[in-house]
Amino acid sequence: MGSARSALFNWFVARQSTGGAFILRIEDTDAERNRDEWVQGIVEAMTWLGLVPDEGPTLQSHNIAAHQASVAKLRAKRYLYYCDCTPEQVAARKGDNKTPGYDGFCRDRFLSRGPTTAERFRTPHEGATVVHDLIRGDVVFENRVIEDFVVARSNEIPLYNLANVTDDRHDRITHVIRGEEHLSNAPKQILLWNALNDATNSVVPLPVYAHLPLLVNEQRKKLSKRRDPVSTESYRNDGYLAAAFVNYLALLGWSPRGDEEIVPLSVMVEQFRLEDVANSPAFFDVKKLTHMNGEYLRALSPASFVEASAPWVQPVPGEWRPTDRTIPWAPEQFDAALYSRVAPLVHERVATLGEIPAMVAFFFLDEAPFVEADFDKAIRHDPLGRRVLEDVASTWETLAWNAESLHEATIAVGERVGLNLRKAQAPLRCAVTGSLIGPPLFESLEILGRETTLRRVRAALAR
Repeated sequence: MGSARSALFNWFVARQSTGGAFILRIEDTDAERNRDEWVQGIVEAMTWLGLVPDEGPTLQSHNIAAHQASVAKLRAKRYLYYCDCTPEQVAARKGDNKTPGYDGFCRDRFLSRGPTTAERFRTPHEGATVVHDLIRGDVVFENRVIEDFVVARSNEIPLYNLANVTDDRHDRITHVIRGEEHLSNAPKQILLWNALNDATNSVVPLPVYAHLPLLVNEQRKKLSKRRDPVSTESYRNDGYLAAAFVNYLALLGWSPRGDEEIVPLSVMVEQFRLEDVANSPAFFDVKKLTHMNGEYLRALSPASFVEASAPWVQPVPGEWRPTDRTIPWAPEQFDAALYSRVAPLVHERVATLGEIPAMVAFFFLDEAPFVEADFDKAIRHDPLGRRVLEDVASTWETLAWNAESLHEATIAVGERVGLNLRKAQAPLRCAVTGSLIGPPLFESLEILGRETTLRRVRAALAR
């Protein structure tokens, strides 16, 4: 979720800039933390959100020769030194000194290299490194508290910070917009950037930095992959619209002008400014997102709603469909023409497309898909509920079969057994649809037809 918001804010800035380019770079230099399916997930999620890159995706690992060239240039200017100290050796030397970080033991070792030797950056002991951040202002890091960090492993594979700086310089990056967890990397990257300017006798300007605040859950704790639904793809699978999702992501720490929260994408692009992003954590409110998604769904035309819901009711082989979701009916039971009549009944009642199958299953299944708790409440343990069904079974054989007549007839049934319309509807709805929650009852009965309705009423009584 945080990565999706970062991508969106980057995309906003790129779209505002004449000649600006939105670049997708997969930072895969750490092989142990990289898998092909994760890369595919990133690309698919960004495609769903409409954040199609102008350049890329490129793999950072394909540029390793340039990263190693940067190491060589820094080594030649003695910005790097060799070190093969183990954590145990460092701990033993520091004794009771619990200050975190490397102790600089090998700081003047420029010549000898062994099979387990890494290369560290020789951080200056004086002065400070200032991160000019568009969101947080100037963030000052005293150089003396920045450890001499490892730049390349003993296998000569450069690590994240140097690889990023090298690629940012090569890709002419003007803005680095990312989560605040990367703020601690910024001074290291600035030190490396300036060192490379010196080592290459060039003046490549630093990019603008903007570190976005954390996303937190309702307990105001940082979103966690273990606790919270943080996968963008999971929201797509649940039936959220990409437009609604993008609109909501944009509001996490930023607000457009005016009081409206549902804002066209073009307006967000025009009004977005990094300087206006709040520097406090943003609450990712799933309930608010779901409400907004419902608003977007209701704004769809009937035809667009049917089209958008297709993967949840009649997926096409070979095309995208929600994963880990089982459609309640067999393919041969689905009737597209029937669904086009049914869809308007649920259009106003669902907040996500993923809610549709359970709500319309009774139209396509031979028998009502009973929710046992609802059946117990409305029929099995309610004598008046059973009396409603008995009355319907005996009096609706010759009833004019349309929503208006069915509504009036249900009022009459309720009066005969001593129930108001709302309570009289409950056992009838449960008997026919299997649940106490669903689309408008009388319009549903009209579509379902007399024969199926009465057959299910009698089956519920027998049950």
